[in-house]
Amino acid sequence: MVILVTGGSKSGKSKIAEELLSGIGRKIYLATMEPFGEEAKSAISRHRKLREGKGFETIERSRDIRGSDIPNGTEGILVECLSTLCANEIFSSNEKASVEKIVSCIKLLKEKTKRLVIVTSSVDRDGIEYTAEVENYIRVLCEVNSRVAELSDVVIEAVCGIPVMLKGAVL
Repeated sequence: MVILVTGGSKSGKSKIAEELLSGIGRKIYLATMEPFGEEAKSAISRHRKLREGKGFETIERSRDIRGSDIPNGTEGILVECLSTLCANEIFSSNEKASVEKIVSCIKLLKEKTKRLVIVTSSVDRDGIEYTAEVENYIRVLCEVNSRVAELSDVVIEAVCGIPVMLKGAVL
């Protein structure tokens, strides 16, 4: 089962995603954020505290998650987060390869686990004009999000910490 959890900044996405894997045996937290700057370091620290004692094995991989050493048959995988992975990939390679690369990596992870939970962000709703580079990132992330939502069994939007079902149902 593939579950995509989306939402705005600080909407409760991570908490919802982690709860979707509670009670599952071996589970891996695939962390994609690079610790650049104080805000990133603070977010990484906050997420580590959130998952303390929840039984996650953490693998840090900021690009090319295909190269993550995740064994087949892992009960649960949480990818945190697709929007960060997309930014890491986009700003280090060409955009089309990044979309295809990310989607193919998600498909590969899907084959390795019973439950794949993916966190992503909604970044295209604010109406603010950005530089061409940022506009390109937003466009590519929207394409990645759409493609991953299409292959997902369940899509949930986090709104003020409340999970709103957009597609499917969690069993």
